[in-house]
Amino acid sequence: VQLQASGGGLVQAGGSLRLSCVVSGIIFSVNPMAWYRQAPGKQRELVAGITSEVNANYVDSVKGRFTISRDNVKNTVYLQMNDLKPEDTGRYYCKVPLPRYLNWGQGTLVTVSS
Repeated sequence: VQLQASGGGLVQAGGSLRLSCVVSGIIFSVNPMAWYRQAPGKQRELVAGITSEVNANYVDSVKGRFTISRDNVKNTVYLQMNDLKPEDTGRYYCKVPLPRYLNWGQGTLVTVSS
């Protein structure tokens, strides 16, 4: 699987960003997808996931602010991030959250200034 994440950048607290991840090499529509992030000095954590049936789940810290979605025609998963906080800073990765898929891709960097 190949994962091309984009959309990160520098934003002020309270701002918004929309991350995109184009996926190739798998049958996208039948697989779950997830966004993870890794803040400086911290372990990577799951931020949001979406099943092939479009059921979404979120880590508590982003509920009500982030929305994960997918476009099975474009083989793309999105993460809409609103009301960003400095603690959302980190490198964001998309991934197929299944053990047989090990690739993380290069991710995209999000920096939220206070």
